[in-house]
Amino acid sequence: MTPPPALLSNSYAQLPAHFYARLPPTAVAAPRLIRFNNALAEELNLPLTHLSDEELARLFAGNQALPGAEPMAMAYAGHQFGHFVPQLGDGRAILLGEVVDRNGLRRDLQLKGSGRTPYSRNGDGRAALGPVLREYIVSEAMQALGVPTTRALAAVLTGERIYREQPVAGAVLTRVAASHVRVGTYEYFAARDDQEAIRRLADYVIERHYPAARDSPRPFLALLEAVIARQASLVARWLQIGFIHGVMNTDNMAVSGETIDFGPCAFMESYDPATVFSSIDRAGRYAYANQQHAAHWNLARFAETLLPLIDSNPGKALELAGALISDYPARFAEYWLEGMRRKLGLFAPEAADPELVQGWLDAMQSGQADFTLAFRRLSARAANPAADADVRALFRDPGAYDAWVPSWQARMDREGHEPAVRAAAMRQVNPAFIPRNHRVEQAIEAAVKQEDFTVFGDLLAVLARPYDDQPEYADYARPAAPDERVTQTFCGT
Repeated sequence: MTPPPALLSNSYAQLPAHFYARLPPTAVAAPRLIRFNNALAEELNLPLTHLSDEELARLFAGNQALPGAEPMAMAYAGHQFGHFVPQLGDGRAILLGEVVDRNGLRRDLQLKGSGRTPYSRNGDGRAALGPVLREYIVSEAMQALGVPTTRALAAVLTGERIYREQPVAGAVLTRVAASHVRVGTYEYFAARDDQEAIRRLADYVIERHYPAARDSPRPFLALLEAVIARQASLVARWLQIGFIHGVMNTDNMAVSGETIDFGPCAFMESYDPATVFSSIDRAGRYAYANQQHAAHWNLARFAETLLPLIDSNPGKALELAGALISDYPARFAEYWLEGMRRKLGLFAPEAADPELVQGWLDAMQSGQADFTLAFRRLSARAANPAADADVRALFRDPGAYDAWVPSWQARMDREGHEPAVRAAAMRQVNPAFIPRNHRVEQAIEAAVKQEDFTVFGDLLAVLARPYDDQPEYADYARPAAPDERVTQTFCGT
């Protein structure tokens, strides 16, 4: 019989053997498909949409190999809440390989929850159903919101129970990423003083993600600069939609510039820069307004691993890398302010814009206004001053809004754009729908307790069009009622 044509390749497998451990996923008892992302499969040039649910379940539970797969668990280290752990690695994930998508980009396919690996550190290597659904929902929502992110290709029930605080259903998520190389991957080799491995890894990342750096007189410095720029832009986008990652450890920072690892992530409702949801972030290290600082710290750790490659003179290497790291806050502020201008319907910069933006944020904080709805309703107010009442209704005390809005109106008047044009532009960057935490929990609860995946599917459908009004789904846009509020989210490991 002629073997089926290979669907996958694996460029990471061409790196030295100590970069990973080769092993297959562990088969599961009774795989059952929850969801397959047909649109993403087509984007990835994967000819799988003709397969039955049973066949897809076997493939994406790890029971049957995709043609061409070279499964492996990747090695990496990481700073977790500031403390260095020299060996972490894929403890419950298997990289199957890569595909080349319709845009000619190479993208990884990885199974999460696929069994023990040499990096499991006494864990079971499995994933619970709840965290798998959370990552599926939030990662696909981030894609629809226009934020660089890993994607969800499939979710499969394993037919097995796993043990956390109590027995729960096991599941496997198929994650798609530009790559799975992390800051912690570099740290793994730096901790072992393996300079050759760091060079090989840096060459690999330049070739895969930043080919323009090859032509630089200092390609590894150019790599650092490019990663800094992408992370500054990414975290600015998080803040502009009220997203809180929750665990910004260096092993959760992808050098590709994608959002990765949706553990205790959540979306802010009432605006408060100190908002924290993660149950393990007791000191607020990764609170909403600390995320840009956490990224800055992580990037400094990345720079440290590259110093010997940047220049053979340690002092010169430190000077060159240090200048880029020192420039990060200004770069982040530029991306953030540019995005906030768009959210406020401003087309051209003015010197006082930072104060105008901060005034709006201060008004929302003092009025305990919902972050997402306030911006969305402000979009309508840009076209019609009569919509003031809808915005004011979000503020516990609208006095701060009343004091701020004349400055914003005057700022718009100076630009002179048609109000309808401005409002339309604002609606394109101010979503009506986000994965509100209580809605995510409702979808998870229905699936875990009743094996009812209709709530999950309905939520995905609404979140696929976050910038459309969708009046028939208006209830999905409202904040949580007091008895629905989610105050803590969990990693699920």
